[in-house]
Amino acid sequence: MFQIVQKRALNAAGTTLQMTIAAPLVARKCRPGQFVILRLDEYGERFPLTIAGFDREKGTIDINYQPAGKSTQMLNLLEAGDCIADVVGPLGKPTDMEGLHHVAVIGGGVGCAIAYPVAKGLHDEGIEVDMIAGFRSKDIIILEDEMRANCTNLYITTDDGSYGEKGFTTDKLKALIESGVQYDEVIAIGPTIMMKFVCQATKPYGIRTVVSLNPIMIDGTGMCGGCRVTVGGETKFACVDGPDFDGQLVDWDELLKRNAFYKEEEKEAAGHVCRITGGVRSHG
Repeated sequence: MFQIVQKRALNAAGTTLQMTIAAPLVARKCRPGQFVILRLDEYGERFPLTIAGFDREKGTIDINYQPAGKSTQMLNLLEAGDCIADVVGPLGKPTDMEGLHHVAVIGGGVGCAIAYPVAKGLHDEGIEVDMIAGFRSKDIIILEDEMRANCTNLYITTDDGSYGEKGFTTDKLKALIESGVQYDEVIAIGPTIMMKFVCQATKPYGIRTVVSLNPIMIDGTGMCGGCRVTVGGETKFACVDGPDFDGQLVDWDELLKRNAFYKEEEKEAAGHVCRITGGVRSHG
């Protein structure tokens, strides 16, 4: 069992939250870009969450989440002092930072919670980091102070212009590139469609663009095949070959279709009542 040490909301709207979990073996080995798979109880499904931070001395890891699907809604019912049945990790390959000097890290919405530890890891290695964080509006902005303290320049954009610069992350990225800023690499983390558009924005400039993919995932070891993606015409498994991939080689249309495959089942599961226990279960 893994005890929840702390729980806090990351924005004024309370739409994104952070949990600190005691997981000393994971904290000892994890690196930026990796993830864990959680199972809340013996009946629960396995679901992945990126490691948003860690403290090796205290033996804790941080996870950030939105209570959107059934399992994250159930996770949100837990409080500090409660326990999670299983926390497996660290999984996936850490973000490759070798040879980098100036990087743009793009985060979209809750994806900023994943982009932040990558930006921090790069910054800690002495790499110049421009972070572009995009949100729909001011009230759902997360981790602004943390991001600002762990990058060279922070640019915040909002769709409605209620904070920072009005527009999308791709607008700001294009403006920086066209102003003469030269990047060794762009790292994009967020909604699939946002990452696709970032790759389209960087392609004319020949800038290597790395994306962190989040397809449907079950076991996290490459055995189930649920997280398969097509990269450069080859089948890859996001859990073991990724989650980072060259975004210019990803088959985005296929990925978007696969991610939407179980939308109706997810809606049904959100209100599913188990006929045996009478309770709401995390899977049917």
